[in-house]
Formats: sequence, structure tokens, C-alpha cells
Amino acid sequence: MKQISLLFVAVMMLTLGALARPMPQRLGIGIKDNTSQSIPSLTALYNMNDQFAFFGGFGFDTKKDYSTTQINVGIRHIVFHETNLHFYTGGQFAIVNLEDPINGKQNGFEVNALLGAEFFFAGLENIGFSFEGGIGLSSYKETRVRTIGDHPLKAGILFYF
Repeated sequence: MKQISLLFVAVMMLTLGALARPMPQRLGIGIKDNTSQSIPSLTALYNMNDQFAFFGGFGFDTKKDYSTTQINVGIRHIVFHETNLHFYTGGQFAIVNLEDPINGKQNGFEVNALLGAEFFFAGLENIGFSFEGGIGLSSYKETRVRTIGDHPLKAGILFYF
């Protein structure tokens, strides 16, 4: 019975059609968590037209002696539209403030070069799920370069108006 239930769920997931929607002049509000310090942020994304979108976000944690704050802005260039997805390239710049008992307060920045996709499920066309990958440069106490690979729960879930 358990195997039949799993098969049923798998078949239902495969048969759900996905539908990418034209997004010009639509505002999306949601969550994003793709900084190197994993600070979830509230995000707004505005699609200027079928090719470009701008986004910004703000996240913070006021934990005593371990506070973190980040502000980010970015741009997406939609490379092409698929039936199920919008593929895009983009960039993100973030200012990050960290605090810990050993190093004290640190200010720094991040610059990310991204490739990603945003997809929509049929019946939920106003909710976009993103996944992203790319390369990031972080500079706090020291500078580091890292690869990025973010799934939808980190890269973004947005509700579009």
C-alpha cells in the first residue's frame, strides 16, 4: 500500500503541468536566503518588462552577541522563456553586518553572479519558485570566492501581484 501511495504521488507530480506566465510590470514579494551567512530576507522583485527584473531584500537576526543584518539589491535578465520556466542570468550585491564574541562586529559585502530559473505550477500561477547557481565573492574579515547552488527554499519563493 505504501508503494502504491508513493507511485500515485509521483505520477501526480509528473502530470502537473507547469506554466510560465508573462511577467511584465508585476511585483513579487516573498523570501530569499542566498547570502553566504544564510540570513533569510524579505524580498521584493519587480519585472520591468519581459527581459529585466530588479530585486531587493532585507534580513536580520538580533541574537545577543551573534547579530546579523544584510541588505541586498540585484538584477535579473531573462535569457529565454520556456513553456515551464523563465531562465535568467543576474547579479546581486549585498552589504552584510555580522557580530560574534570572538571577532566583534564586522562589516562586509558580497557580489554574486547568478544563473537561475523560476517556475510556476498550474493553478498556482502567482507563486514563483526559483533556483540559482553561480559564483560569489564575499569580503568580511577576509575575502573568499565560493560557488553558489541554491534550491527553491533558499533562492526564492515569491507571490506575484
